[in-house]
Amino acid sequence: MLGAIAGDVIGSVYEGTRRNVKTPYFYPLFDPCCRPTDDTVLTVAVADSLLHGDDLTDKLKEYVRLYPRAGYGGNFLRWALSLSRAPYGSYGNGSAMRVSPVGHAYPNLETVLHHAKRTAEVTHNHPEGIKGAQATAACVFLARTGASKEDIRDYVARTFHYDLDRSLDAIRAVYTFDVSCQGSVPEAIIAFLESTDYEDAVRKAISLGGDSDTIACITGGIAEAFYGEMPPAIWKHVWDLLDPRVCGIVHEFLDRYLPGWYR
Repeated sequence: MLGAIAGDVIGSVYEGTRRNVKTPYFYPLFDPCCRPTDDTVLTVAVADSLLHGDDLTDKLKEYVRLYPRAGYGGNFLRWALSLSRAPYGSYGNGSAMRVSPVGHAYPNLETVLHHAKRTAEVTHNHPEGIKGAQATAACVFLARTGASKEDIRDYVARTFHYDLDRSLDAIRAVYTFDVSCQGSVPEAIIAFLESTDYEDAVRKAISLGGDSDTIACITGGIAEAFYGEMPPAIWKHVWDLLDPRVCGIVHEFLDRYLPGWYR
């Protein structure tokens, strides 16, 4: 989960066509203006719900009230501030960027897929929104349980019918801003598949352009699960940017599901 948060933070200054960088060789890794965005807030809300058994609809709305200026999408924000508890048919990548805790919290792939669907459909009940969340959570689960990159590629392509045979170079040349699951989750997975370590994965995700913080959030969650603990210089920098409430939930989640990490 901390890998997803770090991807969001690093990518936060590069979101949108005017701020995109089309190279993984940007410096410094942490721009002085980097910050946690809605991707971090809602990832932590999902983790909080998993830890304490709270209703996810209530938890998402609670976190929006706690962090009202995190940069939420318009449809989600209107839903979160309304009295409605009904989903609104979204296929946006918000379902995928918040799901990484699910990939760590359950002992088998079937259960991971079930709960990924559950976390998506409170808002993103469109089939593509559910698929994006399930594909991301499945990648995290497979990565943390020792699957190879080829195994992950084959499973995702076969199960979710994403085209993962494209190269990052080919995607980067034509990629534009796309907040749909179907237009960003496969690209995030490909960035992970072509990476050599955690930092390289996040850099490559951001280099695609588009919705950079969310793509890096999705890629970062998978990369952390695959490569193991992130470099201390990265996670310590991110930790210093999180407020005490968020730090408490992240710490509790790591203690329960990844004991011994990040000490």
